[in-house]
Amino acid sequence: MEHYFTNNEALKSELRTIVYKYKEHVFCFNSDNGVFSKDKIDYGSRLLVETFLEKNKENIENLLDVGCGYGFMGIVLSKVLDCSATLIDVNKRAVHLTKMNIKENKVKAESFLSDVYENVEMRYDVIITNPPIRAGKEVVLKILKEAKEYLNEEGMIWFVIRKNQGAKSILKELESNYITNIVEKDKGFYIINAKRS
Repeated sequence: MEHYFTNNEALKSELRTIVYKYKEHVFCFNSDNGVFSKDKIDYGSRLLVETFLEKNKENIENLLDVGCGYGFMGIVLSKVLDCSATLIDVNKRAVHLTKMNIKENKVKAESFLSDVYENVEMRYDVIITNPPIRAGKEVVLKILKEAKEYLNEEGMIWFVIRKNQGAKSILKELESNYITNIVEKDKGFYIINAKRS
């Protein structure tokens, strides 16, 4: 079984297009084999983006999308909020698609390869992630716990996790680093934001 966080150079390419609409904005995304949710916008990612756009009251100048896949979350938020975005993934094909999609959707964004925060040098107002649960709890916690090193002073991390994929235990793990808040619950998905404590 090939995972979306592994690089398989031999995997056949079968480009496809996914269209997403948010209010007056229409987005086109190139997708392919070997990336997360290749045939449709993942429900958890969509819920995270739409909840963020509805509930966030902070002024956002820049954001970081960790484990960006083909770039859905970072690109939509960059366009709707008119802010700059950085989109990172460990998967080369995901980054290649994201670069295509940044151009296609004309947003102020950049994308590069990074294993979690390995190649990240800036700090951000928001870090957003739909963490790769199948990569294991250790990776998920690394993404969430180390985010605070890359957030501006008032910055927040927003993420989505399913109740049955350990939402409660992950929240407990974050208590010592963050003030956490469950912003939305829907179809077993939790949308959570966390601010440095």
